Amino acid sequence: MKKSWLVGLVGLLLAVALVACGSADGDGASNGDSKESKETLVMGTSADYPPFEYIDSAKGDDIIGFDVDIANYIADELGYEVEIKDMDFSGLITALSSERVDFVLAGMTPTEERKENVDFSEIYYTANHMIVSSADNKVASPEELEGKKVGVQLGSIQEDKANEIKDGGVGMEIITLNRIPELIQELKSGRYDAIIIEDTVANGYLKSNDDLTGENLPNTEEAGSAVAFPKDSELTEEFNNVIKEMKQNGKMDELIEKWFGQDTVE
Repeated sequence: MKKSWLVGLVGLLLAVALVACGSADGDGASNGDSKESKETLVMGTSADYPPFEYIDSAKGDDIIGFDVDIANYIADELGYEVEIKDMDFSGLITALSSERVDFVLAGMTPTEERKENVDFSEIYYTANHMIVSSADNKVASPEELEGKKVGVQLGSIQEDKANEIKDGGVGMEIITLNRIPELIQELKSGRYDAIIIEDTVANGYLKSNDDLTGENLPNTEEAGSAVAFPKDSELTEEFNNVIKEMKQNGKMDELIEKWFGQDTVE
């Protein structure tokens, strides 16, 4: 009887121990689930386009800017993390099509040609084209580009605009480079007579370069910026919803004021 009683007691203790272990395992799994890391989205950009995206070496090596703030805000609202990949602007569409990045935020205009390969969000910001030239040899109109060497960023909407001007009868030489700072340097060195870039980007360079001047191209439609996605991406609708909210709750105006010093959004 005593032996039987001891066996029963041991069995009871083992059962209690197993229940306790099971409870601990269950709690561990539950805790693990609650701490599950967020999904990371890879953002493609060209970090040579202040104030949209750039590196301020005086402050560190991180890519900062208007588009970066937008990406981080949207990702936080949707429960994602963001990893940024810097590349040449001309390679961004290819990176999307080959699924090396999940989305592109790079001040990109949704042209009909680009829409053939990728999808776009709604416009989140609009700007104009600007001719930037030397203050000593100012170019104030498209007609004055006649016979000039004109630099534009490869694959940009400004390259399309330069070709449109040339096709309209202005005899000029169009030269493409991958990076905006390269265009500025070529202009300042006198190897280019003018460059065509977005006005918000140009204004940043004009403030810090007294030897340069700029004139907006007349009678041109505003070049809107949108987020680009692979075709049929579920992210397009998700991002659109947050962009709409940002325009309604004042967040977009706040970021525009922060980076451009203005408070108007289309």
